[in-house]
Amino acid sequence: MQEIIKVTSLTKQFRNLTAVDDLSFTVQEGDVYGFLGQNGAGKSTTIRMLLTLIAPTKGSMELFGYNLQQHRIEILRQVGAVIEKPDMYGYLSAYENLKLFAKLSGIKYSQQTLMQQLEMVGLAERAHDKVKTFSQGMKQRLGIAVALVHDPKLIILDEPTNGLDPQGIADIRNLILHLSRELKKTVLVSSHLLSEIEQVATRLLIIDKGKKLVEGTSAELFDPSQTIVELDTLNNTACLQLLQQSEWNKALQQQRNHSILLKTSRDQLPHLHKWLVQQNIDVISLQPRHTLEDFFLQVTSGKQYVEAFTD
Repeated sequence: MQEIIKVTSLTKQFRNLTAVDDLSFTVQEGDVYGFLGQNGAGKSTTIRMLLTLIAPTKGSMELFGYNLQQHRIEILRQVGAVIEKPDMYGYLSAYENLKLFAKLSGIKYSQQTLMQQLEMVGLAERAHDKVKTFSQGMKQRLGIAVALVHDPKLIILDEPTNGLDPQGIADIRNLILHLSRELKKTVLVSSHLLSEIEQVATRLLIIDKGKKLVEGTSAELFDPSQTIVELDTLNNTACLQLLQQSEWNKALQQQRNHSILLKTSRDQLPHLHKWLVQQNIDVISLQPRHTLEDFFLQVTSGKQYVEAFTD
């Protein structure tokens, strides 16, 4: 399978700030590649370097097997991108915007082709309405239609669901799945909405402060024999102190929303519950969780439970 993106030791410094720090990763043909990190982690900076909007301080980038700096024009002809909120001409209709960007791309097009693009993103019925009347979600979908107008092999979406309502988020999620499954496009999508990425991504990269933390498929990253347990009691502070002094101390993870998180195997949960009862701890809930959000918090936050409960 072809490597669509190969990034090696990529670094970007802005004076005293290292926004991207020795980052390496690969995106395979056909991937929906989830690029995850907290705000300010370096996702957008990396994407801007991939699109040659800013130059790297050091490192190399290859797309479709070619060096990006040496083959910039040929490579970018095969890439479509939406960076944050797409800029459209509000006084033009969706169709007129798409027609204009098709002309700027220098491609041959027909009215039927452009209408098919708008149909794909769910805007055919609003094709001749001015874009200034569109919701943010509709503008995002139009931006994706523009990114697809030259039929690229690679689609790059930077935070495509930012500012959208639940329906808009669902529309973008379904569109990403359509691009991958039906149109066979490779998609790199950055986001901090972990539950959405979990539903579409085939492979994942998590970065923090510009550095790669983990990369792989969900199956590779999540140990099915382990689970995150969220514990709530009537007195979490006292419970935490008892846990720290017991054999369960090694299972403690970071605090979330004033709950206690532990990581253990599922077959240990009855023993944990029995131990809590023996310690006269009034348990409100003991819930196993094993989601991308839990994994993300685990690898980006570290063990901060002591400070979280004692501050």
